[in-house]
Amino acid sequence: MTHELGTCLWMDKKAKEAFLFYKEVFGDVELISENPMAVVYKIFGRRMMNLNGGPGFTINPSISFFISADNQEELETIWNKLIVGGSILMPLNKYPWSAQYGWCADQFGVNWQLMLDHHSSSKIMPHMMFVGANAGKVEEAIGFYTSMFEKNKVVAVSRYEEGEPDTTGFIKYSQFELNGQPFGAMDSSANHQFNFNEAVSFIITVDTQEEIDFYWNHLLEGGAADKCGWIKDKYGISWQVVPSILGKLMTNPATAPKAAYAFLQMSKFIIADLEAAVK
Repeated sequence: MTHELGTCLWMDKKAKEAFLFYKEVFGDVELISENPMAVVYKIFGRRMMNLNGGPGFTINPSISFFISADNQEELETIWNKLIVGGSILMPLNKYPWSAQYGWCADQFGVNWQLMLDHHSSSKIMPHMMFVGANAGKVEEAIGFYTSMFEKNKVVAVSRYEEGEPDTTGFIKYSQFELNGQPFGAMDSSANHQFNFNEAVSFIITVDTQEEIDFYWNHLLEGGAADKCGWIKDKYGISWQVVPSILGKLMTNPATAPKAAYAFLQMSKFIIADLEAAVK
């Protein structure tokens, strides 16, 4: 089966520090597991992982996280904590699409969009901005991603109209569900100095080799394989396709070293090889 989708944040050796910060900011944060490599937790019920990946990749605004605030007090409380040591991209204010909205990057570079009256099935939602050569491809991407999962749904699509500040017909807001979880995406033809990279990736956890092969082959269409179960899709968004058994092996001191050595040699995960390595 396909387990709950997760989101991985690439941290420069500050995985635990970031987790503690988010626990203070959001309150509704549940620790699932931790080891020297990563901290796995949930924010408002959504699975996240902070990876101690070193300085290799830097988080940027191409993938941000919507937070649906229940009221003005909650919105301002979260906002005032997030901006400490961070930066403001769009000030907390009234906008045509919301009575209160703001966009900021926290001290770890993670981008957040806070909003009143943002309707979604989850209080937290990853949001992708398609820029550069990807601008105009959101509609195509939604079809590509929803075709991978049985539990999928297009919730909302809003396009730029003539006279609005982007290409007419480009998607200015969309919300869709993958495996029952909401995601958002928009097109932007502005001259942004960033694009998708490995700093934010999505994790698909499955039980069988057949499922690994299915997702891997789908994402590889126009994409590129990397090491340790990582793969970049045709739009440059990074995914990790991992077997559920990996979590058990990595939290067991008796099997963790052998399991780590084995998967570091792999591109696509091969469950049989992983199991053989720890015997």
